[in-house]
Amino acid sequence: MCRPDDGLLLGSVSLHRIHAGDASIGYWTVPAARGQGVATRAVQEVTAWAFPQFGLHRIELCHAVANVASCRVAERAGYPAEGTLRQSYRYGDGRRYDEHLHARLVTDV
Repeated sequence: MCRPDDGLLLGSVSLHRIHAGDASIGYWTVPAARGQGVATRAVQEVTAWAFPQFGLHRIELCHAVANVASCRVAERAGYPAEGTLRQSYRYGDGRRYDEHLHARLVTDV
């Protein structure tokens, strides 16, 4: 994700674990870009592109439970919450954290 006027990096969005009609999506933004809808728009655009491009049925989005901003991005991008994954991901500090699972189906559009 780059700012259109000058190409300044605002963040990144990626699609991964693409297999058998399913995938996962992840994203991050630089601090200066947060709260401006950048991540939400990027997730929406990649989602709209990915469903037909890869013939996907489901895209999952996970974030640490404590990351309230990511929860808002998921919901605003059309990814309803499905539940909590207990100690599902080891973050950079080496500890495992609970994550919220959100997902979008191709039929949700």
